[in-house]
Amino acid sequence: MREKREQDESKKHVRSDKRGARVRKDSRPFCFHNPQGNPMSNHKKQKQPQHFSLRHVTPLTSNQQATFESWHQNQNLLLHGVAGTGKTYISLFLALKEILKPDSTFTSIIIVRSTVPSRDMGFLPGKVDEKSKVYEDPYRDICDNLFGRGDGYDILKTKRLVNFTTTSFLRGTTFRDSIVIVDECQNMKLQELDTVVTRMGDNSRIVFCGDFRQTDLEREKERAGLHSFMRILDHTDLFDRIEFGPEDIVRSGLVKAYILAKLELGIV
Repeated sequence: MREKREQDESKKHVRSDKRGARVRKDSRPFCFHNPQGNPMSNHKKQKQPQHFSLRHVTPLTSNQQATFESWHQNQNLLLHGVAGTGKTYISLFLALKEILKPDSTFTSIIIVRSTVPSRDMGFLPGKVDEKSKVYEDPYRDICDNLFGRGDGYDILKTKRLVNFTTTSFLRGTTFRDSIVIVDECQNMKLQELDTVVTRMGDNSRIVFCGDFRQTDLEREKERAGLHSFMRILDHTDLFDRIEFGPEDIVRSGLVKAYILAKLELGIV
């Protein structure tokens, strides 16, 4: 009887793996990763160092492909076109991929945006940095997605690899050894766009992202600023201008159907 109990007790510690091999339960690795990638032990969570690496992104449309090609030819870029085409996303990805190279000559990414809201929210409390945080949310989402973790943007800012600023504080500054991404440029007056471009110093590149249809500026003269600016850039040989259309929309089927309907009805 004693021998039988010992055999039964031994069987409790034996299981079969998927290939039919018999494996002792206590021989499993102490730590494993769940589907979300959080390290956990057999009994309790174990703190493990998380990887900080940029995910691989491939262009999904012909104009995204054109953007990648122009970027690799060291061109400055003007990405203009309808919403949901990934203009800001791929710009930030390409900039991050460049700056994270061991032999990169760039030291930081500077994101520039106007503080024109789509609707007046009233007075925002706090200091300048606290007031501008609401405008950083899109870039926080993109960076967190590209690094697969919820603190990707914060880590980049802590390491000073990414900096955010508004057009309100650019006078007298010079961007050196930087990749500058000017987002939502349809909300900038010609004077603001002019100020941004004339901040560019040695060893710097710049990308403009925007769509005149999405402007939140109310005065016609101010709204015309982007058109005038695009004419100026077209007159130089220093920028590749890429026009994104409805066929480039990747955000969702709903967005694509909505924008197609607007364009067909002539509603801008």
